[in-house]
Amino acid sequence: MPLYNKYHPIAVSRVTEGTGLRKMAGSRKVRTKDIAVFARQFYTMLNAGIPIVTCLDILRKQTKNNLLKEALVQVDESVQAGSSLSESLKDHKNVFPELFIYMMEAGEVSGTLESIMERMAVHYEKESKMQRKIAEAMAYPVLLVIVSVVVVVFMLIAILPTFLSMFEGNGILLPAPTRLLLHISNALRHHGPALLLIGIAVGYTLRRSVRTDSGRKSLDQLKLKLPVVKNLVMKSSVFRFTRTLSILLASGIPLLSAMKIVAKVVGNRVVADAILTIREDLRKGFDLSGSIQRQGIFPFMVVSMVQVGEASGTLDDVLSRTADYYEEETDAAIQKMTTMLEPVMLILMAVVIGFIVIAMYLPMIDMMQTIQ
Repeated sequence: MPLYNKYHPIAVSRVTEGTGLRKMAGSRKVRTKDIAVFARQFYTMLNAGIPIVTCLDILRKQTKNNLLKEALVQVDESVQAGSSLSESLKDHKNVFPELFIYMMEAGEVSGTLESIMERMAVHYEKESKMQRKIAEAMAYPVLLVIVSVVVVVFMLIAILPTFLSMFEGNGILLPAPTRLLLHISNALRHHGPALLLIGIAVGYTLRRSVRTDSGRKSLDQLKLKLPVVKNLVMKSSVFRFTRTLSILLASGIPLLSAMKIVAKVVGNRVVADAILTIREDLRKGFDLSGSIQRQGIFPFMVVSMVQVGEASGTLDDVLSRTADYYEEETDAAIQKMTTMLEPVMLILMAVVIGFIVIAMYLPMIDMMQTIQ
């Protein structure tokens, strides 16, 4: 066989479907909603008696998320080659949550994969619903901030210099608020691109620092100190803790293993560290309710409900009922935060724009007083 360009093949491998999408999909994420839809569809087909291999083939063809589609192609091939579903999923931990993989393994061992898939569908549907509510609650305040910044910058760059040029030309001494705004306006007009680059650099640095362990923990500590945010963060963490632990215990997962998994899904590093400390107390022989109470991170109601569950031997059921309660409490906290943020943002917007308008009219008022 002739050799072209003097290149010699040193390895030959089969390219699987979807490999070409890796770079395109690499920057994308698999959302909780995608996992919820995947689990619900998987459960529906399993419940109908369709084999796992056929389920995977159908799911990979109809999944719209490219990253999830590529992972399912490889999982399908791995299962067809003889690997178990959980073993195949472990090769794609960047796509499938650890909780999901662990539960699939438990379902295969216990022979209850269908029921566990249903629990996962319900779990991620509730998680997706909560995330959507939080995003919707923050949409209006964020929009107000954007509109406020645009209006203020427009007034400082376009309106303020034109309005005040006539006073500077007449040698009128500008009041202190007006001079302050004029300095800001000059900085924006003459050094706008540099200030924008500095802002982008600061934002990028903060984003990178938040992704580190220390930065994430500092941010999570701050969330637990802010008056309104603290209530929402704590209730959502309790909801995730009780819901996830209930599912794991009901599926036959040992408590120590369950606590390790729960610590990764509560969504707050400070709460996660407290859960890991509780896990160490359990390893030493302490009961769950006493360990939770010693940490003091969760509301007393959680301690009381866990005590009832331990005494009655129905901890998973009690935790499930507690999760239902805190799901409603989380919804109420989201609504409360939205109700409080909207007027606060409107007031701040009115104060800033009002200050600019007053500072613009102060020279005119001084001039009229001088004339009189």
